[in-house]
Amino acid sequence: MKDIFNVLLATLLIGHGIASAEDSPQMQLQRIPLSIGIHQIDTQLAVTSEQREIGLMFRKDMPQNEGMLFIFENPSRLCFWMKNTLLPLTAAFVADDGTIVNLENMKPQTTESHCSAKPVRFVLEMNQGWFAKKGVKPGTKLSGRPFSP
Repeated sequence: MKDIFNVLLATLLIGHGIASAEDSPQMQLQRIPLSIGIHQIDTQLAVTSEQREIGLMFRKDMPQNEGMLFIFENPSRLCFWMKNTLLPLTAAFVADDGTIVNLENMKPQTTESHCSAKPVRFVLEMNQGWFAKKGVKPGTKLSGRPFSP
């Protein structure tokens, strides 16, 4: 209960400009390594509804080989927007086996919906341009702990 209170308090404070993103509980997310071929990604996990709701909001920068993996309980047609997100991002909608279903470039601070082409449980957000620079396209596979063989 205390963790939920802290997340809600940080969200409220950030929303009112009282706290910075660095003070947010998001900075304490669990991390796992993922890879796409030879490319390694230091991945923060957004697993709870509170973590997924905050996502990468209010962050001013993110290292090039870092991303956030949103994990949902059940496959569904997921849609993301960028309200209060300062960074241009690309969302990779990912199937259970790690296959990228589709990629969506997202502009900062917009409420335009960016949706998966089919039901998925995973969404990996990276800095916009990262996937293109690495030649990653739909059909490419991610590997790492959350993806079944």
